[in-house]
Amino acid sequence: MKILFDFLPIALFFGMFKYADGHKDWAASTATEWLGFMVSGGVVGLTEAPVMLATVVVIVATLAQIVWLKARGRKVDTMLWISLGLVTALGSATIYFHSESFIKWKPTVLYWVMGTSLLLGQLLFKKNGMKSLMGAQMNLPDAVWRTVNFSWVGFFAAMGFLNLWVAFNFPTSTWVNFKLFGGMGLMLVFVLAQAVFLNKHIQPDTAPQPLSDKPPHD
Repeated sequence: MKILFDFLPIALFFGMFKYADGHKDWAASTATEWLGFMVSGGVVGLTEAPVMLATVVVIVATLAQIVWLKARGRKVDTMLWISLGLVTALGSATIYFHSESFIKWKPTVLYWVMGTSLLLGQLLFKKNGMKSLMGAQMNLPDAVWRTVNFSWVGFFAAMGFLNLWVAFNFPTSTWVNFKLFGGMGLMLVFVLAQAVFLNKHIQPDTAPQPLSDKPPHD
């Protein structure tokens, strides 16, 4: 369920972009009416209207996630706060400058922030981020945990570069498709590959078993 919750803003971004891209006259007039006071020149054109409306939706959706978690008394992950900050800053720049380039950088910056936090945690503080996340669910040798941690660093780095390549070498509609299906699909493949790798190295729980209250049989 958590992965669906995490991908909800991306799905809403995708849905709004696709609808607005198919109704560009409506998108331009609506974006001008809603966002005209925020944009340079006060008028939103047909080309940039879909991504601008989608950007507003993803900002609102990310903020709504945090409000929902807070209302239920649940902890808000640090990465969700970072995601809100990035999407608000880069999304605002996208709206004001009529440029989709800013919002296209958001996934890359988030991937690289996550990868860098795992890398620095391992190298500088000797803290394995992936072990902290998954250590309660499985028992692995420290060497395997380091491999897992560095593999996620590599995955996030590669995803960041891949996002930029798609974003600035293909039409925006292709990037939007990749943002949802490509990102989720590659994440799923990577997680499944990791599951196969981890299954080979999981150690049995060596904790002592509680003594039985029943007397031994004669």
